[in-house]
Amino acid sequence: MTRVVYESWGQRVVFGSGTARQDVAAEVTGLGASRVLVIAAEGERALAEDICKDVPVMATFGAVRPHVPTEVAQAVRAAAHEHAADLLLSVGGGSTTGTAKAAALTTGLPILAVPTTYAGSEATPVWGLTEDGHKRTGVDPKVLPRVVVYDATLMLSLPTRLSVTSGLNALAHCVDAWWAPRHNPISSALAVEGVRSLASALPRIVTDGQDVAARREILFGTYLGAVAFAGAGSGLHHKVCHVLGGAYDLEHAALHSVILPHVVGLNLPAAPDAARLLGSALDAGADPFGALIALYTRLEPPRSLSELGLAEGDLDRACDLVMAQVPDTNPRRVTRDEMRELLGRACRGDTPVPVPLTALRTEEQPR
Repeated sequence: MTRVVYESWGQRVVFGSGTARQDVAAEVTGLGASRVLVIAAEGERALAEDICKDVPVMATFGAVRPHVPTEVAQAVRAAAHEHAADLLLSVGGGSTTGTAKAAALTTGLPILAVPTTYAGSEATPVWGLTEDGHKRTGVDPKVLPRVVVYDATLMLSLPTRLSVTSGLNALAHCVDAWWAPRHNPISSALAVEGVRSLASALPRIVTDGQDVAARREILFGTYLGAVAFAGAGSGLHHKVCHVLGGAYDLEHAALHSVILPHVVGLNLPAAPDAARLLGSALDAGADPFGALIALYTRLEPPRSLSELGLAEGDLDRACDLVMAQVPDTNPRRVTRDEMRELLGRACRGDTPVPVPLTALRTEEQPR
């Protein structure tokens, strides 16, 4: 590679354990905010109230929904206007952060994000809105949270299943960065360290969900993966997940955990650099794909789209929707038959497999 273009995004990030309340208060003061709109799903309202006890809160918006339907976006924007908010403070997972981003997109208000899952949205300038079963995404610096406050102890109450699926969502940010449209050596290096942290720590929280050190390591991996994703863009894995999530309202983190190994099996034979990086991150030697499957075996995440609610009869339409979004820069030319087979295996929960090359891009042909 003779020319590298990498765009970084300015953001303040605070890592702590048991310090969220004081860190949030200090950061709100640092931002000069005096009229804060808190955004938190009803299930996390009590947590948000505790974290924000020392913050000038004007109101709390609780109508958070996955994939941010446009009516939710309109409602949160109206709430920000009604209360003359000068700061959006989100406490929650990716859907909550996404709701804050929807408000920031049109109001320009700054966001202070307090994540409670490993979604990673807090470290990207990517927004997403869903209308009539179609999820639109875009990139805008206005939606990148100005400050992120991470606290490993906020993750201790996450059930094991959600911890695993959310952590694999973070892993997907890393892997997709190796073949995304703007993939570059800087994002790739961040992604390697992200995978290394996540693969090391996720099995430890399956064994002991109260392992704060492991939770903290996962947060580092989450952040690195999200920054890598922000720099490299959205690759095939995320295109598939965004289409399916928006069209069929599937559980976001679990959807990522199901799809990831199938996309890796499809792309890795055509992406030797990605294979090398994944092998390095997983200490896998000559079998990076096998190491990924071994990690899945240890974590026991959801394996099928059918258990998430996608029916076999939906697959032909789903395939058509996904094919319209396959990036031109993907390392192999994906045929409709290949994508239909991938979705079928994912729907049934079949063991992911490497897919032999049939349509390798001309510029990727081995010499």
